Amino acid sequence: MTTPRHPQPVRRSEHPQSTGAAPAITRAFALLSRRWNGLILMGLAKGPADFAEIRERVPGISDRMLAQRLRELTAIDLVAQHVRTGPSSRAHYALSPHGNAFLIPLAALCVWAEDHLPASGSCSSASDQPAASGR
Repeated sequence: MTTPRHPQPVRRSEHPQSTGAAPAITRAFALLSRRWNGLILMGLAKGPADFAEIRERVPGISDRMLAQRLRELTAIDLVAQHVRTGPSSRAHYALSPHGNAFLIPLAALCVWAEDHLPASGSCSSASDQPAASGR
């Protein structure tokens, strides 16, 4: 009588598809993990705006934090800054082509969050981590 053979499970340390994507997804989550980034990008999805208009679109953000985040988002080319010359030279901000392209996964993340994350839960609420939830 033979002993039944149990197939050995295939052990993989990583999924083949995730190996190349790991650095990219790490960068994407680093961007979204910075508080306010997701909300600023969603605010600019409504259209170009000056500093005061963005602040109105992103309730709760301080002027200092908004200025810092706009500098960072401009430096990585997700936001474009245009200074209008004239009597009231104001900087206007708009999503760059890269920022517009980011709206697709950001919108998908928002839909997923609406469907799968509680508005307020025992672990953390959306207000605790606004950039990660995209709200």
